[in-house]
Amino acid sequence: MSLFGSLTAAISGLTAQSRALGDISDNVANSQTVGYKRVDTSFESYVTQSNAEMNAPGAVVARPDYTNSVQGTIQQVDGAPLSLAISGQGYFSVAMATGTQNGNTVFDERQFFTRSGDISVNKDGYLVNSSGYYLQGWPADAAGNPDRTVLSPIRTNQQVFNPVATSEIDIAANLPPDATTNPVIQSKIYDALGNLHTVNLTFTKTATNGWTLSLNAPDATPATALGTVDLGFNTGGNTTVAAGTLGTMSNATGSITLPTATGTGDQAAVTFSANFGQGAQRVTLNLGQFNVAQGLTQYANSTSEVEIRNNAQNGVPLGAYSGLSIGDNGDVTVNYDNGQSRTIARIPLVAFSDPDKLQRLDGQAFMRTPDSGEARVTDIASNGVGKLVTGSVESSNVDIASEFTKLIVAQRAHSANTKVVTTSDEMLQDTINMRR
Repeated sequence: MSLFGSLTAAISGLTAQSRALGDISDNVANSQTVGYKRVDTSFESYVTQSNAEMNAPGAVVARPDYTNSVQGTIQQVDGAPLSLAISGQGYFSVAMATGTQNGNTVFDERQFFTRSGDISVNKDGYLVNSSGYYLQGWPADAAGNPDRTVLSPIRTNQQVFNPVATSEIDIAANLPPDATTNPVIQSKIYDALGNLHTVNLTFTKTATNGWTLSLNAPDATPATALGTVDLGFNTGGNTTVAAGTLGTMSNATGSITLPTATGTGDQAAVTFSANFGQGAQRVTLNLGQFNVAQGLTQYANSTSEVEIRNNAQNGVPLGAYSGLSIGDNGDVTVNYDNGQSRTIARIPLVAFSDPDKLQRLDGQAFMRTPDSGEARVTDIASNGVGKLVTGSVESSNVDIASEFTKLIVAQRAHSANTKVVTTSDEMLQDTINMRR
């Protein structure tokens, strides 16, 4: 009977609008939740009988319409340099902790994914978001190259950066041809323990274009001169070389070793050895290139004093942990107070053929389903995934104005269905009373 059918259809309408109201309330409640994806409502009709002669009332059901692939607004977060947002498609791979064993965190073997990138470092050194999911990445080797065969939770520690002994010194300076004193350049050297020492480079003019370079380290063992070497500068008489450039090295003494090649463009570098208590330490002293106006030169100047353009060395002292940073390519780098850094991992992004079919979980997380397709782990900004925006988070993609509009529509539709129920009830009552 159509009266009963209309009553049933109206009741299904009430149920469907109640579910729509639930989706709306969930969206409004999570309008400020980082990485939240709103749930729209799709209505689907059920037909019991329909042809050219008659259409019997059926029913309606409300189904969730997920918007996992809809981008939320990216907002910069002050004071949160580890926060991450994805501009475009893709998800972060995350892990869920299930407890601890022997003091180590144990993780669920299932794979989880999220767009919630409000990352911070927890007490154990892991990178986690506000929902407690652990950010995963490719671990990097000593050279900073990621191992793409392994995906694991990223963990940093606050260990020190071991000191690096100096192996090279780069000198770029101009020696005045009319010098009246012996110019001295002091270079710093770190030994294997990170102790700082000084090596004095004393230049003594011996001829019009000739100098002797003497090396001395006051705190070396024994505290004696490290050696000397004669330097000759070009006069410009040879048109194939530039005047004032370093042309020859000869008569090395002590621990100094001369370069094997002295042609134009060859490295003008000598090596010397010094003992600062940890055994002989070999150091290369780079003075530029032969016959090229680079490194050590001899040109006139107004002060008749040595002009130092560069005095650098590659050693570093002991370094303590000073912070963590994440690059636009996903590299997670530990920084130390000695100016050094070490890349420990790279963050990849994960793509799906149909992300709207992912299974939703607590804490803005997702799991793969057969309908979503396989998880494709790839480098940032490649193979269809978006770019990484550091120091920012992706806001909820909920539009409050739109939700309020849907709320009004759901309320009116619910009220209209109640009217149908009331009217159907009255008509049924009238039918029952026909016998009286």
